[in-house]
Amino acid sequence: MTVLIVGGSGFLGTELVRQARAVGHTTVATYATKPGSASPTAWRHLDLRDAGSLDAVLSEVRPQLVLNASSGSAHWPTTAEGPIRLAMAAAKYGTRIVHVSSDAIFSGAHVHYDESSLPDPLSAYGAAKAAAETGVLAVHPKATVARTSLIIGHGRSVHERIVHELADGIRDGVLFTDDIRCPVHVTDLAAALLELAAADATGIHHLAGPDAVSRHELGILIAGRDGLDASQLPTGLRAESTLPGALDVRLDSRSTQRSLRTRCTGPGSSCSPGSPSDRRAVSSRGALGPQRAASAPSAGRPGSAQQSRRWPPAPGGEERRPP
Repeated sequence: MTVLIVGGSGFLGTELVRQARAVGHTTVATYATKPGSASPTAWRHLDLRDAGSLDAVLSEVRPQLVLNASSGSAHWPTTAEGPIRLAMAAAKYGTRIVHVSSDAIFSGAHVHYDESSLPDPLSAYGAAKAAAETGVLAVHPKATVARTSLIIGHGRSVHERIVHELADGIRDGVLFTDDIRCPVHVTDLAAALLELAAADATGIHHLAGPDAVSRHELGILIAGRDGLDASQLPTGLRAESTLPGALDVRLDSRSTQRSLRTRCTGPGSSCSPGSPSDRRAVSSRGALGPQRAASAPSAGRPGSAQQSRRWPPAPGGEERRPP
């Protein structure tokens, strides 16, 4: 099978490339600025704002599956309109598509959100992500939209790196104690996305970890795992900042998890004391294997109560290198 991974140079995209190749798929990854550290079968430059570029890549690659793991910002043409153009191109070629969305589409007014919850974003980034998933499902009715939260793992996520910098005193900023999400390990998220694709699942699915933690609590868990001095992590309140966006958003992933063999773990297990930051690779049992029978900044926007080098440094909460 040929898999096209859009945003293959990003944090989640890199893990998707690794897992797809591990089970023998021809994997073509795209980038906006430059190729990343992943080793796909081939790289292709792709601009989601350019419908001609999208059509040319799909026409050349002819994938059986498109995984859109591109991140982005509040830039409407890229984050809102780009995925819709991608879904239109996939529909034109009869290609399956899995689109990764974010918990940034919710306001936090209800705290707990399952797959039936309607978007009510507070930020421009959240509005763009909400528009994207609505448009993707409208132009490609068999598409899969997978909402996720903060993505961590292998010590390489933006969150883990910032905790190290704050603990070492080489970065300004604070970790919010009132900004709560359900982080998920990148290895599990990638495997779950591939499993959803293998199962021909359609519609909206939630893929977040089971642990609801604040940014500061996440920092403490990372510090404990990595032998850092957690007392050096500064705290603050997002409610006292001028940053738009929700405070407490907890994705309820139980419905989706009941249909998957892959378990999406959070920091409670992956960041527990003694747990290695570079977790084991998921075996092909949870990924898109050769036989179909074998069967994802998030909501956090840049922020701290201070004005310099904030936590997290980018709107989607995950790695924000150009996809």
